[in-house]
Amino acid sequence: MGRERRPWAAAAVAAAVLLVVSCVAAAAPLQQQQHHERARISGDAGGVLDDNPVGKLKVFVYEMPRKYNQMLLAKDSRCLHHMFAAEIFMHQFLLASAVRTLDPEEADWFYTPVYTTCDLTPQGFPLPFRAPRIMRSAIKYVATTWPYWNRTEGANHFFLTPHDFGACFHYQEERAMERGILPLLRRATLVQTFGQRNHVCLQDGSITIPPYANPHKMQAHLINPGTPRSIFVYFRGLFYDMGNDPEGGYYARGARASVWENFKDNPLFDISTEHPSTYYEDMQRAIFCLCPLGWAPWSPRLVEAVVFGCIPVIIADDIVLPFADAIPWEEISVFVAERDVPRLDSILTSIPLEDILRKQRLLAGASVKQALLFHQPARPGDAFDQVLNGLARKLPHGKGVFLEPGEKVLDWDAGLESDLKPW
Repeated sequence: MGRERRPWAAAAVAAAVLLVVSCVAAAAPLQQQQHHERARISGDAGGVLDDNPVGKLKVFVYEMPRKYNQMLLAKDSRCLHHMFAAEIFMHQFLLASAVRTLDPEEADWFYTPVYTTCDLTPQGFPLPFRAPRIMRSAIKYVATTWPYWNRTEGANHFFLTPHDFGACFHYQEERAMERGILPLLRRATLVQTFGQRNHVCLQDGSITIPPYANPHKMQAHLINPGTPRSIFVYFRGLFYDMGNDPEGGYYARGARASVWENFKDNPLFDISTEHPSTYYEDMQRAIFCLCPLGWAPWSPRLVEAVVFGCIPVIIADDIVLPFADAIPWEEISVFVAERDVPRLDSILTSIPLEDILRKQRLLAGASVKQALLFHQPARPGDAFDQVLNGLARKLPHGKGVFLEPGEKVLDWDAGLESDLKPW
């Protein structure tokens, strides 16, 4: 008991941190703020994030029937705005990219533009039973129309699979794990938002990307960078999924429920299920932004926190973060184990002030912000470039990529019976 930090002591520490951080922000001249915005992350990461992929790889984009992409988009334009929209914008980007080749014989990679998250329920969620059927149908079309799939059975192909659990194509973890990654994608490189170590829905060689967060919308809500950060901990979102998990023990593995139960009355924590119109402005007034897992370990909240300079507090055991081989997440974030959520107040108030200020300085740099955004039109160093750089780093292809004539590895009849139904 004697070693525990008393609530009033934690509050006093947080108040001191708020005061110092606010004074530093208020005192910083505009020129210095602009310098921070231009600054690159120190060390190797900045150079990696600024790499230009042009000249390092060539991508052939399959010309697919419109039913696999444009007709789905025309049917429901909501998929242009939801957090899975990277698959649409990646297609648009590649069509005009300098890495695109019209000669498939010289291609390093092949891309199949299929919008598996664009077939939506009335509530706006991707239909989990339709996605694998769409993908199987698209792969069958590619394999029977061109010779390139059959030469490698997809090993030099990449696919965007930004579902909750990637190419397991389900929003509930148990169902996703039961289905597993679509068997026809076992040799392909998956570019997906889902990333968790030692999980059946993340296969070796995948590239983990950020979810889509609208850059223009966030730009419209920027406030003066000298605004004091007067909120210690900020979070807006669900703590319980009453429809699917009313007890709160399964949803988010109980982590969100624990945040609410332990800190709903704590003055250091500005947390609520309400989503105010000032949500983005509030994040810019906060020092720490909670980024807990939900049904999946990822959410756009992580991107928003980084863009708005709010130190992400990542609560998702074994998460694989976007572009982790290039972004120094340990330097700009705080990681809290799910079991340690009840100690969240003492953990955060124990972080030395100089560490907080250093993380804020790094977050003020442009490189990491840029790397997490799918800009339209594209910008150097943005998420599109990071995907291409990730693909380029996988080159040259190993000997096991190309098959002998007539050699078969994949089983077209493998998978759940429901997934084998025609689309």
